[in-house]
Amino acid sequence: MTNLLILCTGNSARSIMGEAIANRLGDGRLTTYSAGSHPKDTPHPAAMALLEVKEYEISQFRSKSWDEFTGPDAPRIDIVITVCDNAAGETCPIFPGRMIKGHWGIPDPAAVEGEGQNEAFRVAYDRLEDRIKALLALNFEKLDPGDLQNNLTIIGRMPSATRLTADA
Repeated sequence: MTNLLILCTGNSARSIMGEAIANRLGDGRLTTYSAGSHPKDTPHPAAMALLEVKEYEISQFRSKSWDEFTGPDAPRIDIVITVCDNAAGETCPIFPGRMIKGHWGIPDPAAVEGEGQNEAFRVAYDRLEDRIKALLALNFEKLDPGDLQNNLTIIGRMPSATRLTADA
């Protein structure tokens, strides 16, 4: 089992959606967590609404600090993926063990206000889903750390998803 931590500054939208998607699609290969360097008080309502429409159980999601993953009782983190440019530029805390770090920049849907916000959340969800599917298509459990790092970089540079789903 590989433990994945998805980081963003606020841990209110992209990282939580990534956690949900990876845990659903990971099918026992991944246990995914999310956290932020400066977490918001609560997850973004539009992120929770989209996850609910996509039939996720949302009651367990909360915004949390990345500090929760640095203590002696924290789960071992194997892969850390940042999904916002702010978190990618910050100095990450030291996580116990050796981990591989990747950056998958996804524009912040919470920065969009008004009529276009729901679409921005759907696009962010689709981009996360596409990249997580690409990760899961790899035999990442058997890749050496350098090859896994290279693959995370390639996935992070994937062209953005352009599809929008009518059911969201």
